[in-house]
Amino acid sequence: MARYQPEPAHLHGSPVRTGILYVNLGTPDAPTASALRRYLKEFLWDPRVVEIPRPIWWLILNGIILNTRPRKSAEKYAMVWTKDGSPLAAHTEKQAKLLRGALGAAGYTDIEVAFAMRYGNPSIASKLDQLKAAGCGRILILPAYPQYAASTTASVTDMVCAWAQRTRNVPELRFVRNYHDDPGYISALAASVRQHWMQNGPPQADDKLIMSFHGLPRFSLDKGDPYFCECQKTGRLLAEALGLGKDQYLVTFQSRFGRAEWLQPYTQPTLEALARDGVARVDVICPGFTADCLETLEEIAMECKQAFLTEGRNGGGKEFNYISCLNERPDWIAALTELTLRHLGHWANTQTADAGSTARAIALGAKQ
Repeated sequence: MARYQPEPAHLHGSPVRTGILYVNLGTPDAPTASALRRYLKEFLWDPRVVEIPRPIWWLILNGIILNTRPRKSAEKYAMVWTKDGSPLAAHTEKQAKLLRGALGAAGYTDIEVAFAMRYGNPSIASKLDQLKAAGCGRILILPAYPQYAASTTASVTDMVCAWAQRTRNVPELRFVRNYHDDPGYISALAASVRQHWMQNGPPQADDKLIMSFHGLPRFSLDKGDPYFCECQKTGRLLAEALGLGKDQYLVTFQSRFGRAEWLQPYTQPTLEALARDGVARVDVICPGFTADCLETLEEIAMECKQAFLTEGRNGGGKEFNYISCLNERPDWIAALTELTLRHLGHWANTQTADAGSTARAIALGAKQ
């Protein structure tokens, strides 16, 4: 088997183009047990996601989890599946298209934009191949994760580097590490909350805004992962943008898996406690997710809502509102465009220069 994959045909006279690969976490191909088994096998075998020693984890994963969890997960995915398929995939594709359109409207008409999933389809490798075949000698990797975590952002880097190891002519690569405190991102989040309040009424004195982020094992923080701190900063900046006091909002963590301690406080137990303590209304936003998905639409908007309403005591647990992710909001696409241009730097302005250099090379005798 060849060490390197074949290179796409190259013609002198073709200017080097700039590409952007927008990457989200992933989704199964269908809400079925077989599709979930394939997806979970890839996702949960990533050592960035589960740091248990491989032999032990192989037995647990293949002997227990992949024989029990796919069916249950498929039932949950079926509850949020749409005519366009997976909500996460549909929103991510739309965001990539809108980003391409916004860059074109700003005058950057020759920048190629593609989207990929870290797990599942379309794969990172296939989309990097596509960008390379389109003549992209410079590629910006843009994860859809505002907060850096080794299990998300770094895993994307791992996959890009694995592709590079199989590539003879590796393009110039740049990576966006995080944007948890980006002013445009924070502003778009704040605008989405204000819009929700305008449509549903402002919160009262004892009501709470819950900012729920995806959880990670507690040891990730102890070992130096900055995710917890970046989530806290996002929460603080969003609260400041909304003019909230410390007693008006909470940062919590959802999607706990297994028996080990995860980052706290946990979202659902916190909501249940608030309902029992007499908090009548909560508004819940998930700032770590830039696109709605299973974790927001089913876990938060369905499971956590039911838990809050069920646990109501002393006038609590009356009203639960889920605030949608940024999805295709124009202010978010504008912020994403500005973030992209900032990281592209001079790449965004080199297309004309590259074309001129190529023309001069041909004039001096370079073969076309």
